[in-house]
Amino acid sequence: MALIYFRCIRMNHLFLHPSSPFTKKSGVLFCTLQASHAQVATQVNFQNQGKQKEKSIQTATKKTLEHHKHGYEAIIGIETHVQLSTLTKAFCSCPYLYGTRPNTTICPICMGLPGTLPVLNSKVVEFAVKLGLALNCELSMNSKFDRKQYFYPDLPKGYQISQFDVPIATKGFIDLDLPVEFGGGHRRFGITRIHMEEDAGKLLHSETGSYSQVDLNRAGVPLLEIVSEPDMRSGVEAAEYAAELQRLVRYLGVSNGNMQEGSLRCDVNISVRPTGQSQFGTKVEIKNMNSFSAMNRAIDYEISRQVLLHREGQSDQIVQETRLWDEAAQKTFTMRKKEGLADYRYFPEPDLPEVVLVKEYIDEIRQSLPELPEAKRRRYEKLGLSMQDVLFLANDNNVADFFDAAVENGADAKLAANWIMGDIAAYLKNERRTIDEIKLTPKELSELIAFIKNGTISGKIGKEILFELISKGGTVKSLIEEKDLVQIVDPATIGALVDKVLAANPKQLQQYRGGKTKLQGFFAGQVWNCGSFAILLVPCDEGIQG
Repeated sequence: MALIYFRCIRMNHLFLHPSSPFTKKSGVLFCTLQASHAQVATQVNFQNQGKQKEKSIQTATKKTLEHHKHGYEAIIGIETHVQLSTLTKAFCSCPYLYGTRPNTTICPICMGLPGTLPVLNSKVVEFAVKLGLALNCELSMNSKFDRKQYFYPDLPKGYQISQFDVPIATKGFIDLDLPVEFGGGHRRFGITRIHMEEDAGKLLHSETGSYSQVDLNRAGVPLLEIVSEPDMRSGVEAAEYAAELQRLVRYLGVSNGNMQEGSLRCDVNISVRPTGQSQFGTKVEIKNMNSFSAMNRAIDYEISRQVLLHREGQSDQIVQETRLWDEAAQKTFTMRKKEGLADYRYFPEPDLPEVVLVKEYIDEIRQSLPELPEAKRRRYEKLGLSMQDVLFLANDNNVADFFDAAVENGADAKLAANWIMGDIAAYLKNERRTIDEIKLTPKELSELIAFIKNGTISGKIGKEILFELISKGGTVKSLIEEKDLVQIVDPATIGALVDKVLAANPKQLQQYRGGKTKLQGFFAGQVWNCGSFAILLVPCDEGIQG
């Protein structure tokens, strides 16, 4: 029914019957699909099931996972959809901006109207080749698009333009380092394929669940789907794989990789088998994970659930299905069963020509690739940085660029890393800003480190200057001179200041000599005010010395 109504829409005039499921609200077109009472009841029932507590497993903690997993092996593969940061959609000239009003960036092509023809956005191919090269894939010199047939309210054409048997890239791999807190270590995970496709629209569900509205702004937005080999064995490995993909697409500039906006979406396939068994177990798909930590917990929970069913002799209850992660209940629950493999009736897209790549085009893109996260981590290791430093700095390309610029300006690598990971990172977190939004420059950070290293200023003064530079800008040298912050290190000068303070405070000196040692702080403060440096006063036989 939804397809029939979409086919009848005219762009300039909307002829809507009062009983039509299309409604006009605030100038925005909605397609409203009424749900039956049975459908609503089923949905509510699934939600209730997701909130019920299981007696055997409450949360998927690492401790319980290791206990349950003994004697069993988890097999994990991930399908990742990356939304590309192109100016226009994959097959039309409509823009896409997240958060825009529903159905305001659409055209006849987005809506799948009869007589429309798609035109491929060349940037989609360029970004696909970039990602394929970055993931060490074999590129297909000749690939094609296919129609993937399925029917859903947010898919107005009744099919999705995708790639089936000849994807643009295959047989790749990705290297990553696990965080130190999770045991560390290097991992390599295989990439089965990368293919280009278009996104579907989005359903906006009512609070009561009695109806849904269709927003087609996202329809036709270009995607790259990355299918991994089933090489992962734990939630940590899977989450780090996804995080590395996010870093990679951000380094390449092909996507913002924002999971909250849906720019990076991961569907995880999990099965469990007894250790040593070659045959895979029944695969379960997990959706609805909007952070890497949620992905980690969801996978570990699902592994525990399946292992427990195996141990209790109920492995037949593990069925091929799609389950959703409930963040509040910290568990997965059934979304829909899969009776068998879906028949998408693929056939070549007749309205689009083959995608033909030439060596010169690929070489040009290869030359334009930036230094990627894995290469950057290995370079930082050679600078003598710890793995913790390496992972922090390489995680964000802007942070890495800032660090590199500071080192190029003469800063000691370890000291620059300490300042960035310590006070600068704390400021960014508290103020919710990024490193390219502050006024401190890499050159001034290197100057600050140099002034502390040669004794011109103390570390304490350095911190005061740092926060001034971050918030207001300026130069280290000008701030030192303006605030008279030069540290006095000459013994003769220090001795003269001490004598001056003692002479000016005879009463306090007598009290100190009489045993009132708390006055040590008083004298230190007086000397500090005189000379802009820190000094430690210690008792001696003749009274007080610096």
